[in-house]
Amino acid sequence: MSDSVKDDIPISTEDSPSVVLELIYQLKIKDVMTSMVITGTRNQTLRQIQAIMREDHISSVPIVEDGRLIGLVSIGDIITALDKGHIDLPVEEKMTKNIISLQDDMPLSFAISYLNKYRHGRFPVLNKDQELVGILSSFDVIRTLLAEMNREVLRLEKAHKITDSTHSPFLEMEFAADHYDFEKAGHASTEIKKSLKLRNFDPKVIRRIAIASYELEINLVVHSDGGTIHCSIHPEKVIITATDKGPGIADVDQVLQEGWSTASEYIRSLGFGAGMGLPNIERVSDEFSIDSTVGKGTTVRSVVYVDSTKAES
Repeated sequence: MSDSVKDDIPISTEDSPSVVLELIYQLKIKDVMTSMVITGTRNQTLRQIQAIMREDHISSVPIVEDGRLIGLVSIGDIITALDKGHIDLPVEEKMTKNIISLQDDMPLSFAISYLNKYRHGRFPVLNKDQELVGILSSFDVIRTLLAEMNREVLRLEKAHKITDSTHSPFLEMEFAADHYDFEKAGHASTEIKKSLKLRNFDPKVIRRIAIASYELEINLVVHSDGGTIHCSIHPEKVIITATDKGPGIADVDQVLQEGWSTASEYIRSLGFGAGMGLPNIERVSDEFSIDSTVGKGTTVRSVVYVDSTKAES
């Protein structure tokens, strides 16, 4: 697929402001994508696809059969066909068949990673039944984030009007995470961040806790048979504990190596399983521990101090 962009999308899943981080972890791809998709068929000619692109001002056309994505023709494919005299051939002979796609229930953070990694301008979006349901571009991401950030600013302005006495400095929160339930992935970390903001925690501390809680939540969804995220908020520290009913970890030192992962090919195809989850959690934590028994499950504990110097006391 040669529909590419020159620059990365100017958003980082780690270094962006906390408001942006919250949005990109909270929003799903289906909240951002364009649902009205202009498609073509395998029996059309490349010239007919070229006419569709010109008329609708688009740079690529998904090729669909019975609702399923079977190929894609980009503006680069059309240029090549013109150069080589293939423009009147059927689409199925020259379309790109090895397509990188997104799933509609993925967090928006993965779409941003895809846009930066593969440098394609647009990605087809599929649902759980592998049917084409949308197209996502960097323009869709930026447009949606701008609109959501405006709503978030208004919400934060209202939240800041609430006095500190309204909220107890102590809070216990618990969330369930189910195996392969990407629809709810990110819910726990979003709620934890909201609670920390209402208690006026430092944005840098919130960012570290957000990374730890999100990575723990994704680990439960991807690698375990389900479990819970427990968050204990204190004035001086926040403790996040993830407990799962998964297969357990045979070699803890090995899983803490960056890039090492037991994820299946299916999970990797969805953009997960890069082997950075646990190393990222350890990096942002002041205290970090893993207690795991093969066949019985794993408990991961992350502690972030409001004043990091207290971690050594």
